[in-house]
Amino acid sequence: LDYDAKNPLQIFESVYNTILDRKEHPKEGSYTNYLFDKGLDKILKKVGEEATEVVIADQEYPTRKEVKYELSDFLYHAMVLMAEKGITWDDITKELADR
Repeated sequence: LDYDAKNPLQIFESVYNTILDRKEHPKEGSYTNYLFDKGLDKILKKVGEEATEVVIADQEYPTRKEVKYELSDFLYHAMVLMAEKGITWDDITKELADR
């Protein structure tokens, strides 16, 4: 994925748009489509699992590498949940700005 390092939100938008595209145009063998096919319960389970793995990685590994990996998994699964619920990055950034 090409992105501008000065605009990190661009990479999130790109991944999110790919997830939305998979939802609209399923691709055989796609893990994203597997999650959508299994439904909200499976998506929520994965979000919870990945959140737990972030915590475990931070407690068990002295380097940032494992935490970075697990955070990336968590964020991906959170974006799948966003797509499933119709939540956009605009919704998220507005909510954060309102806090």
